[in-house]
Amino acid sequence: MYSLPTGKKGFTFVEIIIAVIILAVLAALVVPQLGRASAEPDLAALAATLQTVRTQLQYYKLQHNDTFPSLAQWEKQMLTKTKPNGSCSARGSCGPYLLQVPVNPLDGSRNISPLQDGSGGWMYDEKTGQFRSNDPSVLEPDSPTRDL
Repeated sequence: MYSLPTGKKGFTFVEIIIAVIILAVLAALVVPQLGRASAEPDLAALAATLQTVRTQLQYYKLQHNDTFPSLAQWEKQMLTKTKPNGSCSARGSCGPYLLQVPVNPLDGSRNISPLQDGSGGWMYDEKTGQFRSNDPSVLEPDSPTRDL
């Protein structure tokens, strides 16, 4: 009868090193993909929120003699009924345009600022109606939020 030679069984040091190197290469390929996957839903939510608010700002402008809401009265003018002159009134014939100030999905803030300084929340220009994210990443040169 044939029998296997006796001796120590196991992996050699070289085989273990090769296995570790293969696992490290696979991890290096997969981990960056996971990081991007977690950022993509936030960017999609940001794009959807911006589209909604920008549409409502255009609708406001259409009903208010070609003017955008003022920065000082933005919340009142967008969240309550208004008259065509922009004054807030329960008997106004326009609005409300939004139910609440949206949360910026990148930083969780509802603040609205006139400057795009990365302080969080939103940036709004009452002259042009420009509404953008004001999270700190917008100040980075290759930020994916720059073009939103």
